Amino acid sequence: MSKNKALITLDTRRGIFPGRFQPPHKGHGEVIKWALNRVDELIIAIGTAQESHTLQNPFTAGERIVMLKLMLSDLGIDYSRVYLIPVPDIFMNKVWVRYLEALTPKFHVAITRNPLVAQLFSDAGYEVMFPPSYNRDLYRSTYIRRLMIEGGNWKELLTPSVAKYIEYINGVGRLRLLLKGD
Repeated sequence: MSKNKALITLDTRRGIFPGRFQPPHKGHGEVIKWALNRVDELIIAIGTAQESHTLQNPFTAGERIVMLKLMLSDLGIDYSRVYLIPVPDIFMNKVWVRYLEALTPKFHVAITRNPLVAQLFSDAGYEVMFPPSYNRDLYRSTYIRRLMIEGGNWKELLTPSVAKYIEYINGVGRLRLLLKGD
């Protein structure tokens, strides 16, 4: 790994970790730490960037960027090694990896546990790394959003600053309002 974080060289090994991060949780944080032990820099591709204020995608791309940055800080992760890039959907799996290439810095490896995403990167000629599963029964954004709606203990699944930020933007109220309108 590069020791000089201020110097990007031609041999910088960069990974890409795509996800929606609705919201980013401690499981995501563990994957990011795992990845940064294997690459010099990490691109976090924030998918479905064009959508917000729905039950599946309640938070805006900008809100997710803030939450990810807060999470990185809470976890003591060197932010200079991370790129946060919002990526709108294109709804064409065959060219999705090429689309990512156009929107992000050059990357060398993909980090994912999603079988379709792994296949798309593999088909495009990329190495795919599969991070360990970090208690997927708890660390799933869908489950966390459900806890938020139902009044469960969702805060413990997020870093403290992310939980405070969701309270600040009234994320729970937004989800409950969306449920009423569904």
